[in-house]
Amino acid sequence: MRLQWDDAVTRYDFGPGHPMDPVRLRLTMALVRAFGLDRLPGVTVDAAPPAGDSTLELVHDPAYIAAVRQTAATGVPDPARGLGTEDNPAFAAMHEASALIAGQSVAGAEAVWRGGGRAVNVAGGLHHAMPGSASGFCVYNDAALAVARLLELGARRVAYVDVDVHHGDGVERVFWDDPRVLTISLHEHPRTLFPQTGWAEEVGGPAAPGGAVNLPLPAGTGDAGWLRAFHAVVPQLLAAFRPQVLVTQHGADTHIEDPLAHLAVSLDAQRAVAAALAQLADTHAEGRWLALGGGGYAVADVVPRSWTHLVAIAAGHPIAPEEPTPEEWRAEVHRLTRQHAPERMTDGMTAAWRDFEAGYDPADRLDQAVLATRKAVFPLHGLHF
Repeated sequence: MRLQWDDAVTRYDFGPGHPMDPVRLRLTMALVRAFGLDRLPGVTVDAAPPAGDSTLELVHDPAYIAAVRQTAATGVPDPARGLGTEDNPAFAAMHEASALIAGQSVAGAEAVWRGGGRAVNVAGGLHHAMPGSASGFCVYNDAALAVARLLELGARRVAYVDVDVHHGDGVERVFWDDPRVLTISLHEHPRTLFPQTGWAEEVGGPAAPGGAVNLPLPAGTGDAGWLRAFHAVVPQLLAAFRPQVLVTQHGADTHIEDPLAHLAVSLDAQRAVAAALAQLADTHAEGRWLALGGGGYAVADVVPRSWTHLVAIAAGHPIAPEEPTPEEWRAEVHRLTRQHAPERMTDGMTAAWRDFEAGYDPADRLDQAVLATRKAVFPLHGLHF
């Protein structure tokens, strides 16, 4: 397993008070190191170079890349391109840090394609960036760039599964009409959350019907519903699509403590979904799996634990839910944030769900959402909904 990491990715910093605080990355790596995951046999920590312009242009317009550089150098906002806005304030390292994060995801994709196995980039998953604009705290779309690089290397079928609380709109947009890519996004309903897209009826372009899958979940959905929805849609579609590589985005902002969203998911359920995706990669993609971070704004309590579980699962050494957090990590949390750190690795919940195939409740809003998605896309993949 390759862990893509360079300390300089923490220069992706929109400034004081912004939700995308790079301390969440520092604390994630501190927890990974405290558990010794970076020193496990078979684990390689790799600091890849930044993505160059020719790589960025696999997804992004050259004029946009030039605009990112210009805004970073001058600080002059370019709101038409989403730069220097409230969501995406200008900062001096905007281009370099964004390209470095993209470089980690692209290198992970290359390694997985050429050598098999797994790679993780917890700094990645910046899924809202569009070809010609920044959006939702995302400057360059490293997830889409990783998929595009896989296609450039010869992959014929790539599946992208996004379990961030926000719709993976940028990745979907890039591959909307590309039959080689299946994008699946589970997210809070667009009626109640940015970016107000990702309806069940959005299923891909004319050349790729069923290539986009959206499962918008009611606000307040907790573990049982989130897991029920995931298992009612994702395994079936991956089995039908037969991807050669699985790329996943693991935004931790589905958690009940996240300040920017309205789901009620626990760390236990997030851990269970990461484990399920690892198994699905082994079953349907010959073990080729690139896992990325994403959103998550409970920067000390949730994000480091969620993504450390992801790294441990990818490394083949999962951490037990009841495991205490290391004392030296708790001290680091207090040093960097003045917050009290959580003392165990999950929330002590039971990650259980009721299988959708056993029957559904037509009056239940979660079941209505699942059925709407299955009706919209399952027939396009030869599946019964």
